[in-house]
Amino acid sequence: MTLHFIRPLLFAAVSVVLLGCGKSATTEKSTSGELVVRIGASAPLTGPQAHIGKDNESGTRMAIEDANAKGILIGGRKVRFELISEDDQADPKTATIVAQKLVDNKVSGVIGHLNSGTTIPASRIYNDNGIVQISPSATAVSYTAQGFKTAFRVMANDAQQGRVLGEYAAKNLGAKKIAVIDDQTGYGQGLADEFIKSAKANGAQIVAHEFTTDKAYDFTAVLTAVKGKQPDLLFYAGMDPQAGPMAKQLRALGLKLRFMMGDGGYTPQFIKLAGEEAAEGSYASLPGVPLDKMPGGKQFEARFVAKYQPIQLYAPYCYDAVNVMIAAMQKADSVEPAKYQPVLAGISHDGVTAKIQFDEKGDLKGGAITLYQVQQGKWHPLETLGAAIPAAH
Repeated sequence: MTLHFIRPLLFAAVSVVLLGCGKSATTEKSTSGELVVRIGASAPLTGPQAHIGKDNESGTRMAIEDANAKGILIGGRKVRFELISEDDQADPKTATIVAQKLVDNKVSGVIGHLNSGTTIPASRIYNDNGIVQISPSATAVSYTAQGFKTAFRVMANDAQQGRVLGEYAAKNLGAKKIAVIDDQTGYGQGLADEFIKSAKANGAQIVAHEFTTDKAYDFTAVLTAVKGKQPDLLFYAGMDPQAGPMAKQLRALGLKLRFMMGDGGYTPQFIKLAGEEAAEGSYASLPGVPLDKMPGGKQFEARFVAKYQPIQLYAPYCYDAVNVMIAAMQKADSVEPAKYQPVLAGISHDGVTAKIQFDEKGDLKGGAITLYQVQQGKWHPLETLGAAIPAAH
């Protein structure tokens, strides 16, 4: 979308009361003498992507509550984690304001943001202040290609996702003439470029590459332009608030073609917005394996649904992002970024979604991609590519 969202993607910052990298830390004690470590979250909590942002927030909150229930000790002191949640509105400018606010609140780590388009500009602010950042959902290649030692992610990137989608469209679905529409965000542009590269390499012809925005809802003009090219598959790189209406409108225009998306479209909300008839048969991908094949997926889903609501998209990845950061803090016996960042870079953590290990750029090693299709009003997994399915634990 990261998942998107950039996929975009997301949000969340872990903060202990620090003055930042390279400065001595000041700690905050509760009345019980605990060390208070603030965990912040930044995602779109209002606007058309709020359902995904709140899903991220809930996944983060559950990880924090679980950590507090364990009575974790760091530096010989019991730690209590606190959540600070900020709304970045899926807007790059707002994301930088939120990032600076978290820095000013002396954060020691960031998990997020949700979208690639917000994660990338915010990442420079975190890096400049020596703050570790883990994204649970930003999939744009450029996020970790900046050379920031502070940048990590816990799902596969768009180089992996776009390659799988393009190959699947050309080879498995037999698409010869493909049209592409992207939303011109950091997520949409990056995923579209990788998809096009892969589709061409596998023998497909890109007959159109059109553009919209992540604020649009009327796609009549762009779909009419696509219709004139007579493609047999349309790939949309963007999020579900646009993907749903687009699917409905392309059927209304009589386009009898396959409709494919990245992780930004793989949500229950897409089916709701498109309507079951228009959504039927649509394809989407999601980095990672299906929830019921994740090492801790079934247990996580049962607990999450009982506490909040059905999972929208990235909640399990948010849960893992918080926990792998806390695991690095525990292993380093410090909540200071300069001390736990090197530990995080070399960590091996058994998460809910996968075994989490990072490469030299901060990308997840061995990231899998799963293809899904809407069948009878629900998303069903078709095939997992790119990595072996992990064993349950």
